[in-house]
Amino acid sequence: MNPLKTLLAGRLPKHYRPRPHRNMSPGVAPALAATAAALGAMALYNHLKARQAERDHPPGGRFVEVDGVRLHYVERGSGQPVVMLHGNGSMARDFELSGLVDLAAGRYRVIAFDRPGYGYSERPRDRIWTPSAQARLLAKAFRQLGVERPVVVGHSWGTLVTMALATEHPTVIRGVVLLAGYYFPSLRRDVPLGSGPAIPILGDILRYTIAPIIGRMLAPGLIRKVFAPSPVPDSFQAFPVELSLRPSQLRASAEETAMMVPAAASLARRYKELAIPAVVLCGTGDRIVDFHGQSERLAQVLAQGSIEPIAPGGHMIHHLVPEQVMAAIDKAAG
Repeated sequence: MNPLKTLLAGRLPKHYRPRPHRNMSPGVAPALAATAAALGAMALYNHLKARQAERDHPPGGRFVEVDGVRLHYVERGSGQPVVMLHGNGSMARDFELSGLVDLAAGRYRVIAFDRPGYGYSERPRDRIWTPSAQARLLAKAFRQLGVERPVVVGHSWGTLVTMALATEHPTVIRGVVLLAGYYFPSLRRDVPLGSGPAIPILGDILRYTIAPIIGRMLAPGLIRKVFAPSPVPDSFQAFPVELSLRPSQLRASAEETAMMVPAAASLARRYKELAIPAVVLCGTGDRIVDFHGQSERLAQVLAQGSIEPIAPGGHMIHHLVPEQVMAAIDKAAG
């Protein structure tokens, strides 16, 4: 008989043999349970480490709320304002440890911000925190704090926010000092490697479990790299690494790593429009950003820009030559 007709008639063909039901392999369920338990244990451990880090390093400054975002900032001194914006993975504390905050506070009103998601500043998930979005938020913060036409000092990723302020809000600031910045799109190996915690759902799992543990393992080598070829100064031993490994800050860092190249591509078109003084400082031995392809190239584009190479300085030049950074601030202010 035709098998199709047999099935339509409600009968099974003689040669049909039902396949036995296959249960889950005996070892799969215990493995899944063990994995879940391990992830839970890592999440609990990282949560406790984050809370301990916050107890050990409480906020050292003040807070201002702008557009529903609570920003933390450190303020010192009086006089003409100078605003400092840190790089990816860092916080305002970095400028304090370099000595630059106290040095500048001798003759300026210094405000060092924790950018959104870093230190003790919030980073709501209801918007994409591009350099332009951060610049808009900071321009409003300036008004609330009575900060009129500051010189803005940006380091590393903070230079993208500084350039967004300079090109999109040119009447708000007086001049810029750009330290070891990334300005033009380029191929970077750290983008795919460092963007994982920004992936929805999977990234959330990573930043609460595995990512902080990997971060603790990699931190000593990364710190040596950002200072190389110079040694890591003793003052940097006080940097709160555990604060930077909290899940909230790992998300901010991963998001900025992922958007770094397109952000630079978007801003680069407007650099030639910059009509305020800009002083570019960079280390010729920088192992994070290419001196020739970034800072040297930018100086050739800026109408009122000057460049001061630091040989053979690395990425953290505000720690290496704070007095020279101060001279650049004076130049931009003048």
